[in-house]
Amino acid sequence: MQQFGKLRDEAQKKAALIRTASERKATPKEACSLFNSFSASEAKLVKYAADNSASCGIPPEVIGTLKQQHARTVQIQTRVCQAAANPPPAAGPSLSDVLGGTAVPDANNIRTGRGTYDTLTGTPLGSK
Repeated sequence: MQQFGKLRDEAQKKAALIRTASERKATPKEACSLFNSFSASEAKLVKYAADNSASCGIPPEVIGTLKQQHARTVQIQTRVCQAAANPPPAAGPSLSDVLGGTAVPDANNIRTGRGTYDTLTGTPLGSK
């Protein structure tokens, strides 16, 4: 039972590393590495529990639960590592780049005048 506790503690430490990395928005590559390490640790725990269930008094329900948890870990690990292997494509050019980088209007480059739609000084239909 002492060895089982050590393996469980090791798996919990690696799970905590994943949680910490998730909170600080780790890169997919780093997350993949952490999941690989955690999955291996969890697999050791499951194997030890299955091999020594009789001598340690581990109920079959616990072994079943450990196996289910490990299967979920492997699924997440696969998705995270696929995301790390296939990074998202680079963003395309912005609208400003496409339009030739024209200047944004500000107080220095706005022209005011007597245009058709300039109704601040009179009527658009002309003077009466």
